[in-house]
Amino acid sequence: MANVRLVELTKYYKRGSEVIKAVDGVTLDIDKGEFIAVVGRSGSGKTTMLDLLGLLLKPTAGSLFIDDVDTAKLGDRDRAHMRALKVGFVFQEYNLLSGLNVLENVMLPLRYVKNGKDGKQRAVELIERVGLTDRIKHRPTELSGGQMQRVAIARSMVNRPSLILLDEPTGAVDTETAAQLVELLKRLNTEDQVTIVLVTHDTDIAGAARRQIRLKDGQVLTDERMGARDGELVPA
Repeated sequence: MANVRLVELTKYYKRGSEVIKAVDGVTLDIDKGEFIAVVGRSGSGKTTMLDLLGLLLKPTAGSLFIDDVDTAKLGDRDRAHMRALKVGFVFQEYNLLSGLNVLENVMLPLRYVKNGKDGKQRAVELIERVGLTDRIKHRPTELSGGQMQRVAIARSMVNRPSLILLDEPTGAVDTETAAQLVELLKRLNTEDQVTIVLVTHDTDIAGAARRQIRLKDGQVLTDERMGARDGELVPA
């Protein structure tokens, strides 16, 4: 069953007299627990697509359903509330607050939702799962790039979102660290059945996903899933 559905989703920009079709009538179903890589050249619409999925942008036309809610019909406050509850974000540059330690950074999204008394316990559990218990009181300046990205991944999951969006999450780390981060994402995806949509230029990282969507000029060029028998990509 789809927990995210795009129906003719469109985002246009005007640049003088020119119309930029950043996302151009995309229709997709994303099922719960999928691990998807969105690929394509610069300017293909990948980041705009991610921003639409994360409710950071409003579409020009079309619909985006998250857990059967038509987000196009939500006002700004309800969109912000749904974003806080349903969507976790991981960025290339980590976006950690330097004045907070690991635990405090992971707990930060809890300030924006009523998450009950288990918020701190949930954060501590996630820090353990990403392998940073011994760094729980450290500040970002005391961490490596890979460790900071692990903190960002834990932070993205603290509110138990339906959807985690990652924009070039391995772009600022070395190849070995990138591989470790991808294995972590695969494990969390399997264990929590959280839907992951990852934008990347790295073919090795994209190859770890079970579904690859390639964009060109704001449209879906190919949509392929990993075959069950031979591990090759086949049309979705």
